[in-house]
Amino acid sequence: MDLKTWLGPECPPERPPLAAMGPETRTLHAAVDAHIRASGEPWLHPSSPTVQRDLLGSPSMISWQERKGAVFFGGSECWSELPQVYARYGTEATRRLIAQVRILEGARGAVVVDSGMQATALVIDAALQPGGHVICHRQVYNKTRKYIEWTCQRIGAALSIVDDLASAELRPETQLVFCEAFTNPLLQVQRLDDLAIEGPTVVVDTTISTPWSARLLDHCDVVVASGTKALCGQDTDLWGYVASDDLGLMNRVMDLVALRGGILDWRRAEAVLEGLGLVEERHRRRCASALEVVRYLVEHPRVAEVFHPSLVDHPGFSLLGGLLSFRIEGADEDTTRRFCDALATCVVPRYALSFDGLVSKVNHHATVSEYFTPPPVLRRAGFDRLVRIGVGLEDPRDLCAAINWALLHGLELSDEDLEAWRTQRRKELSTSP
Repeated sequence: MDLKTWLGPECPPERPPLAAMGPETRTLHAAVDAHIRASGEPWLHPSSPTVQRDLLGSPSMISWQERKGAVFFGGSECWSELPQVYARYGTEATRRLIAQVRILEGARGAVVVDSGMQATALVIDAALQPGGHVICHRQVYNKTRKYIEWTCQRIGAALSIVDDLASAELRPETQLVFCEAFTNPLLQVQRLDDLAIEGPTVVVDTTISTPWSARLLDHCDVVVASGTKALCGQDTDLWGYVASDDLGLMNRVMDLVALRGGILDWRRAEAVLEGLGLVEERHRRRCASALEVVRYLVEHPRVAEVFHPSLVDHPGFSLLGGLLSFRIEGADEDTTRRFCDALATCVVPRYALSFDGLVSKVNHHATVSEYFTPPPVLRRAGFDRLVRIGVGLEDPRDLCAAINWALLHGLELSDEDLEAWRTQRRKELSTSP
């Protein structure tokens, strides 16, 4: 029967069949149906998962909404784990990744998002209300500190920056306490006993310490982390997460994700899941190698100070991280920067911003993280003249050899020598500046 039959006032009572429709329509929908049969999932694309699914009508959506309401008000789980209806709320891949994060952290609820800073910002926004008060450890990541400062100014909350949570003064209006298990870049270790603070939401960033170092949710209310680092472990995928046993807070976090975005997309979630079985072993290798590098640096006559969790008392933590920093004897900020550039000419390590990938990385902390911070402020915080190294999967002796060469000979290189090396290196690799 011709499709024109269904276009006029004499429209028959039966549905217009797909067979009567145009070739483009038939081809598209036949391919979509074939993919659904093959995958077992009602995707709306001929060969790929999609941001939304074929719900076959309103009952499925009503059931999803009712379950969301029951979860939200019943407090039995976080609605981040509801079945996928639209990718801004979550996907089947993010649900599987959330299940893995909950196991790693021993948490009742989790949300996976597009970066560690997104996770941090979501928790701050969910936990802090106008007129409240925040206690923030001075050594937290500078972007975290800036976001807390900006939020407090915006909503009229008070902020106390402290050097030690044990001496922090709680107020009746204190709503949030924020710290890091291992700080960056000085690798201070947070005493777990000091997290036993009644009243406010206590949040710990575990990016450097990782879930394998300690079960932090036995001591605090919420953990946040950049999964880009150890839980990806190969510099390929940007993501972060929030985990907690406080399902009321987790559902508020999930509501914020639904309102403003930030959920991890399904492609990255699939990629992270694919490599998740390898990341713990790689992290343990980085930690073991970092210990060897730290021991070498501590004994080196050209090194003034070394910062790593292994050099302080760390009860409760089993793994101590692959990140370290140090100062060179007698070096000012410019000399420290030039040392990092010279060390990068050894190729092991590479000069890059972050850490916990396959390759070792070096950077000058003031350049990559505190470039706009006035030098007096940098010195007061203790962040001045720091070489930061993220240990990778190479033989640690190779890394030590490169560091030793740079300490003994690297500072003999002029700025012209360093630029000539960069030019030649780009030529060798056929890359652009």
